[in-house]
Amino acid sequence: MVLQELIKRESAGKRIRLAVSGAGWMGSGFVTQVSRMKGMEVVLLADEDVGAARAVLESVGVPRDYIVEAASLSGAQDALRRGRRVVTGSYQLAAQCRDIDIVVDVTPSAAVGAETAWSCIECQKDVVLVNIEADVTVGRILKKLSDQAGILYTVSNGDEPGCLMELWEYVATLGFEPIAIGKGKNNPLNTAATPDTVLESAQRDGKDPFQVASYVDGTKTMFEMTCVANATGCLPITRGMVGPVADRKTVSDIFALQEDGGIVPFPGVVDFVQGSDMSGGVFLTVRIENRRIAADLKYLKVGQGRYATFFRPYHLWFLEAPISVAQAYLLRQPWLVPLDRPVVDVLTIAKKDLAVGESLDAFGGYAFRGSMDRAEEARRLNALPVGLAPAAIMTKPARKDEVITWDHVKLDEGSTVVRLRRQQDALPMALQPRRWG
Repeated sequence: MVLQELIKRESAGKRIRLAVSGAGWMGSGFVTQVSRMKGMEVVLLADEDVGAARAVLESVGVPRDYIVEAASLSGAQDALRRGRRVVTGSYQLAAQCRDIDIVVDVTPSAAVGAETAWSCIECQKDVVLVNIEADVTVGRILKKLSDQAGILYTVSNGDEPGCLMELWEYVATLGFEPIAIGKGKNNPLNTAATPDTVLESAQRDGKDPFQVASYVDGTKTMFEMTCVANATGCLPITRGMVGPVADRKTVSDIFALQEDGGIVPFPGVVDFVQGSDMSGGVFLTVRIENRRIAADLKYLKVGQGRYATFFRPYHLWFLEAPISVAQAYLLRQPWLVPLDRPVVDVLTIAKKDLAVGESLDAFGGYAFRGSMDRAEEARRLNALPVGLAPAAIMTKPARKDEVITWDHVKLDEGSTVVRLRRQQDALPMALQPRRWG
């Protein structure tokens, strides 16, 4: 249905007009993908590095003299009306433009994602986050405020949470009992990883060493699976999850319930697996009580008895995210949103001894990492959400592997992401039944 609508819009010359936050690796990839699709186009690209934003648009074939740098609403609106493309250093400008149909944040920054989404709420503009970090940090309050403003808020597909949400809806619609939902980690877990330890591989792949280290030390995986947990109600077995080595032959046995010889203490857990066989994919293990269905799934090489694992061997991150943007705009259907109760959070854990006055660096840096735990435990510990950790100033010392709390740090209380997180934490903690029963 989305494809046909996009084809119609392309034929009629009425493309969906997107504004995008982020001209880095993710943002440039998203813009490149959209430029190859029918029925939609990026007409405004926001990034603190305006030169990088301009270079991205030029790389997809926009003539240099058709790109206008704008710092004001009037300048942006005038350029868009003249059929030009806009680059700007303001993350608020896109939401203010009447000629923008929908706004998409494609950054790895909780602060930028929160700023972009809050601007959309203020201006009543639909928003899609290709930004797991922002959703995990302040997604519950963003969803609530978006509902009140009458706009659509959603996380995109493409990254593991979006792909898992699609798999979750598929399996749940068929009536299977979800036991475990998870991802195949792309690299072995090393919680001590820093930009120095991953420098060689990062340079080889042309990636930022901080970004690569955030994958290896588990912070990115914690963000991803927390996003899934907050959308489904599933829980980790233990802090940081288990992360067993598994392949497609063993995963169903490993994630069986403990009563059936597996590691799962209750139905509905989030986790990840290590090992090359499932690397980059997503999975959902179910328990099957009906013998006929179990036999059919075994014949179809999905099940092996009482348990079966549905496996998607890849995720395409920002390359398939435009599908959920089109769905949001054309059908007004979200792809993934958090439940209206806290489920899981990502705690900030010291990677080294931290002294008073020390400024915390970025995800994948030298100072901290993220580890997921249940929301009630995070609140009991007064743990600092890892999405707020970058640039926080230590006001109390912390030892290596200690949970960093709100009391350990000074934050920029004027920032949108901190203000939204405090507003979110003031919401009730009332429990509700899980989605499947």
